[in-house]
Amino acid sequence: MKIVLKRDKCISAGTCVAISPEVFELDEEGKVTLKNPTGDDEQTIIDAARSCPTQAIEIYDDDGKQIVP
Repeated sequence: MKIVLKRDKCISAGTCVAISPEVFELDEEGKVTLKNPTGDDEQTIIDAARSCPTQAIEIYDDDGKQIVP
């Protein structure tokens, strides 16, 4: 699984952090960053990405197919 962050889309909603605080965090600018890309189970990471209101987090499977959004 590959996580791609679109920081220019991030509006600091923080839902990703609330769902998966081991993987995502907000930096000093309030933008999403990766804390630990393998810090949670895949489904929780996917749920966190889907929770983003601006689709700032993209998830790809091991074959490169986009899962989220």
